[in-house]
Amino acid sequence: MTNSSSERLGEFELIAKLFAPLATSAGAFGLTDDIALLTPRAGHDIVLKADAIVEGVHFRSSDPADRVAKKALRVNLSDLAAKGAEPIGYLLTLNLPNSTGMTWLEDFARGLGEDQKAYVISLFGGDTTSTPGPLTIAIGAIGAIPSGTMIRRSGAKPGDLVFVSGTIGDAAGGLAVLKGNHGGLPLREKEALVRRYQLPEPRLALGQALRGIASASLDVSDGLVADLGHIADVSHVRVAIEALRIPRSDALKAVGDSPKDIVSAATAGDDYEIAFTAPAAKRDRVLEAAARTSTPVTEIGRVTAGTGITLLGAAGEEIPVARAGYQHF
Repeated sequence: MTNSSSERLGEFELIAKLFAPLATSAGAFGLTDDIALLTPRAGHDIVLKADAIVEGVHFRSSDPADRVAKKALRVNLSDLAAKGAEPIGYLLTLNLPNSTGMTWLEDFARGLGEDQKAYVISLFGGDTTSTPGPLTIAIGAIGAIPSGTMIRRSGAKPGDLVFVSGTIGDAAGGLAVLKGNHGGLPLREKEALVRRYQLPEPRLALGQALRGIASASLDVSDGLVADLGHIADVSHVRVAIEALRIPRSDALKAVGDSPKDIVSAATAGDDYEIAFTAPAAKRDRVLEAAARTSTPVTEIGRVTAGTGITLLGAAGEEIPVARAGYQHF
């Protein structure tokens, strides 16, 4: 639960103490105004993304506050990464229960500060308010990209190959560990899975390297099958994924390596990897971009004429999937 070991400051004192130091851009005015000012770079488009995470839904009350902050920020940066954008900064809205004390908030602000330095971004503003409901953190991320180069969901074509970065299913495995499951798993594997749940890794360098190569792209937040289904829908194509080619970590394979386990990984959420398509003629360029950015990338399927998303077994048979991914409502 949130830490209430010390009395919380008022709104403006809280902003001045914890969040004004994070407003490092000149256009943020040290959070002393109601707005911020951002001047677009010449020849660039601005890319915007907003996501919220809610206590008890997207993170656990026992999760460390600095990791909650980093997850809230990184799930938004992951969307910028999938578009090929470079992050500039973010807006932050905190809906705080009365039980949220200064110790928790100080750790939260520290986590944001550490990630700001890592990703070279600034806080531009936002809002703080109290709520009788669960702790909710909403972030609006701001990115930039050379004009006309953003990678949309709608560009996949029949004959394209399907790729995904990193490994799939680890975050769901980490959540299961935190819930007390997989008790027989070695500590090292448990820690690796939990870290993947609490600290996603936005693939910013890879996303930028895929400009002009990927035909369609998105980040995997609701599950690999569900999210590639979005590309299939808006591109008006069929996406076929080969189940045995879906990359899974050794830690997750230690949990289970059956066909059922593979389906579970492919339909779990919170991976925050990049799933994308590219013309077959650009396969070598995809692999070069992966090597140049030190990002594991795996070819997992193909785009064909038709509609929808299909998960295929070793013999090419269609594997039934009862639930393609996380359902928000």
